[in-house]
Amino acid sequence: MLDRITQHIECYMDLLSARQKLVAANIANADTPGYKTRDLDFQSEFQRAALPGTDAAPPSAVEVPGLKVKNDGNNVSVDREARLLAENALRFHMASELMRSELRMLHSAVTEGKNG
Repeated sequence: MLDRITQHIECYMDLLSARQKLVAANIANADTPGYKTRDLDFQSEFQRAALPGTDAAPPSAVEVPGLKVKNDGNNVSVDREARLLAENALRFHMASELMRSELRMLHSAVTEGKNG
């Protein structure tokens, strides 16, 4: 049970890391003519990554639909990307706290098993 939980948390954190890179690339290209904002279909990618026996293929970035396109063909919204950075940081913090909790529980079980 613990292995499956930690594996899911690890997959989740890997996806958060991949999203962080995409958001950073979007911000870096905010003034690049013709650049299209990319992101992950987070829920689909997590479900795919969490399946037993799934290979460790990198997540697929997709173009984000429905964003306002500027005259130069670029559709990056720095406000949207800043919000995603903040949301991503919060999610990563929560996942790392959950992982710490799982590891403390494992440590406690091992320690008590030795003493008992």
